Amino acid sequence: MANQLPAVIVSVDYRLAPVHRLPAAYEDAIDALHWIKSTDDRWIRDFADYNNCFLMGSSAGGNIAYHAGLMAPVHDLQPLNLRGLILQQPFFGGLERTGSERRLAGNPYLPLSASDLLWELGLPVGANRDHGYCNPAVCDGPKELDRVRFMGWRVLVSGCEGDPLIDRQIELGKILESKGVSVTTEFTKGGYHGDSTQRDALFVLMKKFIYGPP
Repeated sequence: MANQLPAVIVSVDYRLAPVHRLPAAYEDAIDALHWIKSTDDRWIRDFADYNNCFLMGSSAGGNIAYHAGLMAPVHDLQPLNLRGLILQQPFFGGLERTGSERRLAGNPYLPLSASDLLWELGLPVGANRDHGYCNPAVCDGPKELDRVRFMGWRVLVSGCEGDPLIDRQIELGKILESKGVSVTTEFTKGGYHGDSTQRDALFVLMKKFIYGPP
């Protein structure tokens, strides 16, 4: 990815559930941004473009990037200038089943039972899948999206029709659009959740999104 874009990529480690339930991973992502802004690491100091930064994640990482993005505007991250979010097959859910979840309930790559279990282990104790960490459609979208719009961020949401979560991802794009956020969506035929065979096409899409006209 770093070669294809090109870009300096900082891969973030984070605490894992169920020992560390959400929002631990979101907080770790914010801590990573604070580290980036102040580190003396040569690769970042000498080669990173602090004026053109994006938060990017796939699957659970897409969920983390989304929520870290909602949290970031209240933090002093200068000299980092965040430009937006890149969410590839972001992992979301909800109590009411979507059409794609029902259609692909037995999907071998992400069966519905596995998705439900991951949320049970990751959400705060006592929370269900209509918690805001899981379901961005709760209350027609979080009020923090107003900050995202105010900051002028752009958001890319991508996925594929073979992913049981695609309807959630399409819905997220619509929520962002309804809030006045500049959003680009790209949903392809076939594929599956976590499909790495389409990575070259994803890199082309990301490069166009990052370096192309708004």
